[in-house]
Amino acid sequence: MTAYHPDTCPLCTNSSIEHYAQDKKRDYWQCLTCNLVFVDKSQQLSHEEEKAVYQQHENNPDDAGYRKFLSRMSQPMLERIPPLSHGLDFGCGPGPTLSLMFEEAGHSMAIYDPYFANNPDVLSQEYDFITSTEVFEHLSSPKDVLEQLLPILKPGGWLGLMTKRVIDQAAFKRWHYKNDPTHITFFSDRTFHWIAAQYGLTLALVDQDVALLLKPV
Repeated sequence: MTAYHPDTCPLCTNSSIEHYAQDKKRDYWQCLTCNLVFVDKSQQLSHEEEKAVYQQHENNPDDAGYRKFLSRMSQPMLERIPPLSHGLDFGCGPGPTLSLMFEEAGHSMAIYDPYFANNPDVLSQEYDFITSTEVFEHLSSPKDVLEQLLPILKPGGWLGLMTKRVIDQAAFKRWHYKNDPTHITFFSDRTFHWIAAQYGLTLALVDQDVALLLKPV
């Protein structure tokens, strides 16, 4: 397998990039500026192949185990947002569940997913909080998505991102998370600190895979 060296990082657009790891299917690169680890577009699935994988997911709102998993996002967010807040779940998937959990707690919700709830109108409204669970590892252009979401987040609002984080190179090579062919972008603590500094946000790493970012008032 011949690795194609990416020109720029898909998060910070810096060109200081080093080869990070390789397995039988893909190469992984690391940005030396923001610490993002990513797969070059030349080794990513097509949109059709990606959607076929997502359609195999069984995200059921009645699944107690799935709700428990999502509570790692909902609980710390509920502790921070005011009553009767209006939120957006970005990348809700084929079985929206997190949005229902927030509605059950008294909040109003909009949902968006490019494959399963593609309503661009919701991306032109403003929100008190935005959640995105198990989405950012799928993004080929995380910079574009961040810069799409942050303007529609109201001042004083929270952006919650759930994605498992890179620890180090040795752990990455053994990491099952990278083996999903739709996982192409991997964040670390340092990456989230870079995002917070770059966009003027306050960062709270509340769980091993949950990062909350507060937009200043």
